[in-house]
Amino acid sequence: MKSQYNLSLLLFLIFSSIIIADYEVVTKSGSVDGFKKNNVLYWDDIPYAQPPINELRWKAPRGINKPQNIILPKEDNFCVQRPSSLGGADGDGILTGTEDCLYLDIVAPAKEADTPLPVMFWIHGGGNTSGLKDLYDFSKMAKRHDVIVVRINYRLGPFGWFTHPSIQDFQSGLDKSSNFGTLDIIAALHWVQENIHLFGGDPDNVTIFGESAGGHNVFSLLVSDKSKGLFHKAIAMSGYTTSITPIDAYKPKKLSSTSSYASWNVVNRIIKDHAKPSANKEYSNEEIRDILLNLTSEEFFKYYSERETYEELPLLTADNIVVPEIGLRRALQDPKYINKVPTIAGSNRDEVKLWLASAEYFVDLDYSAASAVLGIPKVVLKNEDAFEAFNYYRSSAWKIRGVDKPLDGLYKSGNKDLYSYRYDWDDHRRYLIADFRKLIGAAHATEIPLLVGNTKLVGGYPLSSLLYPAGLSKFYLSRNMMGFWTNFAKTGVPGESTNSVVWKPIISNEDIEASYMVLDNKKNLRVQSNSNTFKSLANELYYDNRVNEIEKCVILLQMFTFVGDDLYDENIQHYPGKCDRSRAEQFLIDNASFIEY
Repeated sequence: MKSQYNLSLLLFLIFSSIIIADYEVVTKSGSVDGFKKNNVLYWDDIPYAQPPINELRWKAPRGINKPQNIILPKEDNFCVQRPSSLGGADGDGILTGTEDCLYLDIVAPAKEADTPLPVMFWIHGGGNTSGLKDLYDFSKMAKRHDVIVVRINYRLGPFGWFTHPSIQDFQSGLDKSSNFGTLDIIAALHWVQENIHLFGGDPDNVTIFGESAGGHNVFSLLVSDKSKGLFHKAIAMSGYTTSITPIDAYKPKKLSSTSSYASWNVVNRIIKDHAKPSANKEYSNEEIRDILLNLTSEEFFKYYSERETYEELPLLTADNIVVPEIGLRRALQDPKYINKVPTIAGSNRDEVKLWLASAEYFVDLDYSAASAVLGIPKVVLKNEDAFEAFNYYRSSAWKIRGVDKPLDGLYKSGNKDLYSYRYDWDDHRRYLIADFRKLIGAAHATEIPLLVGNTKLVGGYPLSSLLYPAGLSKFYLSRNMMGFWTNFAKTGVPGESTNSVVWKPIISNEDIEASYMVLDNKKNLRVQSNSNTFKSLANELYYDNRVNEIEKCVILLQMFTFVGDDLYDENIQHYPGKCDRSRAEQFLIDNASFIEY
């Protein structure tokens, strides 16, 4: 009996090795074994650059040219970040992840193709401070539409974007940049150019696409000369155009949402904690460099881990190496910098509901007898009118900043292959614990599960069935979004829906129009034309009775300073009333508490 078992095991191992060998690919990074599942091929955890550790911390990524390497799957190879179950990685303690994180995955249809397949290059979101490639399953997109999808990790937070003279002053070339995370994405695109043909992909047809910070990074690649020629189409989903000067990233003159974590402040705290007890001196930049490079990931990251919700990190820097000195927002309007490729940009109708719905200012938890039966509290809106007003103005401002202005800039730079959308789908369940249509609506990132055809991103059952109930509505939009995105990757044109609604470009007869595709259920999917401006929104807000005077001023502050550069001073003049900026800022600090569901 035992000999029969050993024989069966031996035959199984031999057969398995033959199957795996069929999908072995030898790349410049090494030899990687693929596997086949449900007519989709997978190659996971391929290093696209050397680990950015030790002396390579805060340096441009270094390529790999070791085809003799054997690439093995790696668990939890995502980049260092704070633990989070919302679009990030779970974990205990102040951080999760590793600095050795520059890996990518590839999925492809298993059937043979006569010609190389279009490549779609996914850049995950998470504010450039969290997120990981493994959250996103593009197998259905690859299988149904004959595209190859690449998903990557890239350095995050202060490991990905860091400006301090103790680092840059001792480095040269690309290493003098502050934008190491952006350079990681560019390095992955270089890897794709050199290796994707081995997987059946077309290096001359690469579409970059990403959501939130991923959309922001798409915009960054559109203006960087370091990424020129590495991609041929671009899709920015809920992107934004925030960038900061190197001076403000290091030692800002004014207080701002990022100033507490400018590197000068952080490094001073580090030196105070790590200086030798007998040392009573001012440290040189060379000595500071030595301290910083010898800190462990946790020792360094702890200084960033417990920031308040109203405090941000100085990230993308207009360093004049990777990002033009004039900054991302202005560079997107200057033909001198633009990588001119067909581009889609869009946002969600209810971008900010995801955050408003967890703010104690707007919601409360009802632990009544009915909800106790389910073991889940009921979510109650304290003031539905104010909730909807905050969402409308802030989400509309997001569209102005992250869609309308960038596309207008690209048009003025000579690009006529431009498309716009707004995601409106909100056919969620109304349930005992919450009215998810009202509470979540078409919120930030809720379009991704429909695009990929997989709701695991939101945690699976029961939440996935509440937010994405099975039915024709979800099926219709998921099928059409996937079709639009892949058509665009193949041809540069998103095409038409299954019921013949044509997604038109925003350029007609050589002029730009305020038209965009409304992505919704079959009844409401349509092209419409209307536009807001900061001026029109400010005037509309003035007469809006859903919010009081201080709330109006807070909305204006958020409209003019969030998801982009601080444009408060040049736009507050459009508001017919009076606002005290400092009072609005204090309001945000006083009401920064969030509910953890």
